[in-house]
Amino acid sequence: MIDRVVYILLTNLIRIVNEYVIPLHARGIFVVSIEGIINQVLSFDYYDPDQYYAELDEKGELEDELAIIAENMQSFLDEETVKINNKRVWPRVKMVDLVYLGSKTRPSIVFFIVFRGEFHKGINMYENSYESTTVEYNYEIYWKFPEGVEVVDYVLDGDVDLLIERNILVVKVSKGERIRGYEKILFLI
Repeated sequence: MIDRVVYILLTNLIRIVNEYVIPLHARGIFVVSIEGIINQVLSFDYYDPDQYYAELDEKGELEDELAIIAENMQSFLDEETVKINNKRVWPRVKMVDLVYLGSKTRPSIVFFIVFRGEFHKGINMYENSYESTTVEYNYEIYWKFPEGVEVVDYVLDGDVDLLIERNILVVKVSKGERIRGYEKILFLI
């Protein structure tokens, strides 16, 4: 989910909407609760020289466009095979919004996504399988696990840092990198 959703959305979703909106950068934040709820915020930054989104907003058509974007994101998520402790889980888009980063030529689309798994004491595992691809832009992903939970192993593409008592993962993927189509995080509760 980390790599594939970021990649597919940033490169394909906007091409569906308007070929002149240029993907620039992405970031994802995953906040994991001890109860097994994972809240995910994805943000995709674009260069929109023709102000496509601003024009939709002025016409009162932005909400309809965001609904289509949310449906497309849900479709991409449904193609993922996301598992927690070997049991498939289903991430769900809860909200999508569009904000501007300083000007109407710099829109950012933000998604709130939630999924839930069953955690237990001991080693737990998050896995995701998806199609391998080559990245066309830089992005970062942040995983924040609860205090006292320790990441013990991972299979993630890009540069990975394990921070602060081993409960925060920071993943940085650069343009041109090949992502393998599989990721895994093992964490101890």
